[in-house]
Amino acid sequence: MDNRLVMYLHGGSGNHGCGAIVNSTCHMIEEIPKLLVTNSEELYERFKLLRSHGMTATSYERASGHATQYDVVSIGFNYRMDDIRASLACVQLGKLPDDLEKRARVRAWYEEALKGASGVEVPFSDYKEFVSNYIFPIVLKNSSRARRDAIRAGLSEAGVQTSVHYPAVHRFSAYQIQRRLPVTEYVADHEITLPMYGNLREDDVQYICSHLKRLVAAEG
Repeated sequence: MDNRLVMYLHGGSGNHGCGAIVNSTCHMIEEIPKLLVTNSEELYERFKLLRSHGMTATSYERASGHATQYDVVSIGFNYRMDDIRASLACVQLGKLPDDLEKRARVRAWYEEALKGASGVEVPFSDYKEFVSNYIFPIVLKNSSRARRDAIRAGLSEAGVQTSVHYPAVHRFSAYQIQRRLPVTEYVADHEITLPMYGNLREDDVQYICSHLKRLVAAEG
């Protein structure tokens, strides 16, 4: 297993990782199933047990004559991916290393275009280790939520789709707590996620950043 795939799915470190294989925002396009990778044979065998009810032989192995009996040696789950999604995932995995390199190039274009931009901060811009560049977020300085939303609206009018990653978890109804987290809340209210995908062109990045800087200055 390419270590970059483990790092991509795990976030940069460790001997195993997992991730959702979802929409076009992500590196691979498929339905909602999850993918788990590891460089550890011990963990690999353990995960295989857990994905299929803790059974020592799968239905496929029994049906194909490779095993006629089985034992249940652990409490497990039914996390088996169907063949069609597994086939798609195998093809997409082959494309992933190239996509990671393209996204790193797009990030470099963004960082260069936004270098010294007034009122805009690129989080972790000085971080040089491997990252997946799943998204490209920026945070507005000395701003407000209303101003952030107005800038997003202006970008939309210019044909630039943006998003927010992510709302503050402690504000969701299921997790609501009676305390303030001012740093978390500021980032959640002032973050803008700019377009990020491997086939984004340098002139596209220049177009996005020119409109962003124009709007930041106008809404100041």
